[in-house]
Amino acid sequence: MSKHLSRDLEALEQDLLAQSSIVEGMILRASHAIAELQSGLLVKLLADEDQVNRGEVRIEEECLKLLALHQPVAVDLRRVATVMKINADLERIADLAVNLGQRAQSLVRFTSFHFPGRLEEMVDVAISMVRDAIDAFVRLDVDLAREVRLRDDQVDDLNREVIDDLQEMVRSNKGDIEPAMYYFSASRHIERIADHATNIAEDVIYLVDGEIARHRNEDLSFF
Repeated sequence: MSKHLSRDLEALEQDLLAQSSIVEGMILRASHAIAELQSGLLVKLLADEDQVNRGEVRIEEECLKLLALHQPVAVDLRRVATVMKINADLERIADLAVNLGQRAQSLVRFTSFHFPGRLEEMVDVAISMVRDAIDAFVRLDVDLAREVRLRDDQVDDLNREVIDDLQEMVRSNKGDIEPAMYYFSASRHIERIADHATNIAEDVIYLVDGEIARHRNEDLSFF
């Protein structure tokens, strides 16, 4: 690898890490908004989303410029491809964080509705997945990336529990249908954040091992 390619790759990855920091902050703010019904946080989320959108375009342009200028091969080509894919997932996570803020704004009118307890746990796991997936990328840690993938099942299970709880609440009180639907939507957004974190973890596996890990079950046994 030439020193110019190495320098440009390092700069590219630093831009990606700055992007991930903004996105992680957005998830945290969105989780506070939905847990504490703070509609005012939506303004900051929208401003951050605009910054993330502009950053996504800039990073993608830098990736394309690097490909044209240096024509990397092997692991260097995988690094550029991985940055492009992670960049796209981070932008989608930012969109989902805004969606959560919008659900919080809608729920302000229903402060007496019981907050689904499992939702907070679900948020915590999803946030940890995003953080650890990016950490796995920085450290090229395949073991951590695989562990993030497995954690997605925990979020899926919690999502089902939240939905079951909401359905039970609605059965007990038909007047709770509207807030229950907002929380159902929030739960789905959190589940999608975890999915994107899983995508990032799979991208790390591809970067380090050259293995396409999508659609594979880590626990699959062959007889």
